[in-house]
Amino acid sequence: MPELPEVETIRRGLRECMTPAKAGKILRVTAFEPKSLMGDFSEIVGAEVQEFDRRGKALIVRLSNGQSLIIHLRMTGQLIWRGEEEFAGGHPNDNFIAALPNKQTRVEIEFEKGTLFFNDQRKFGFIKIVPTEKVGEDAFIRKLAKEPWEMTGKELYEKLQRHRGSAVKPVILDQTVICGLGNIYADEALYFAEIAPTRKAGEVSEAEVERLVEGARVVMERSLEAGGSTIRNYVKADGTKGDYLELFAKVFNRQGKKCERCGGEIVKIKVGGRGTHYCPQCQK
Repeated sequence: MPELPEVETIRRGLRECMTPAKAGKILRVTAFEPKSLMGDFSEIVGAEVQEFDRRGKALIVRLSNGQSLIIHLRMTGQLIWRGEEEFAGGHPNDNFIAALPNKQTRVEIEFEKGTLFFNDQRKFGFIKIVPTEKVGEDAFIRKLAKEPWEMTGKELYEKLQRHRGSAVKPVILDQTVICGLGNIYADEALYFAEIAPTRKAGEVSEAEVERLVEGARVVMERSLEAGGSTIRNYVKADGTKGDYLELFAKVFNRQGKKCERCGGEIVKIKVGGRGTHYCPQCQK
């Protein structure tokens, strides 16, 4: 699943190439897979894109007629724009340069000056049409917690107390606790804060949680600067891979290497069923 910086990178890319001047109005919508498009798509014909927003890992496309598209790429989703400019984001494969639509195309939205293709090999992603004024009421959006930039240490500390007996890493992966942290950034934020991922959430002090929130912001901002953390499944809006892991990652995918902070060995274990990287020597 993409993490927040990957989705934000895609949002920024599509926002640049799908302005009203570059895309025009929606002419027709074709759903090749009914469950991939929820809502009455006749309601968006004739509308223009006003803005690409994001809430957590969901893209929100606000249209000129009071409707919006909530898009979640899930594991293998792709958004591919073919027009005056061409951009692609999502699961990298030959679809980025192949003739479209093809057998993996679930939804096709044709504009006056180009076409947006939603491809999804495993069919876990979706596009949902909702009135813009009700986006915040959508069940998927409503349950999301604040993102690291919006949340204070005190707020996260109070949330951790509700999961006192659970390991801290799976708790911060819960999007109802803090929104946007995925496996990579959870490992990196915990390393930044010098907190072992196996520690009970109730044992982490308020001062440490303050540091954890700071770490989440820092590692995600660095990733945005680098274009995302893609190593296998997600790419930038122009189809190139992000290089966060090569430039900034301190523990993720670095098992067996020396910790830059203390010289200890980084290890990989399972926490809450997820591959987890940390330094046992300085993450107590």
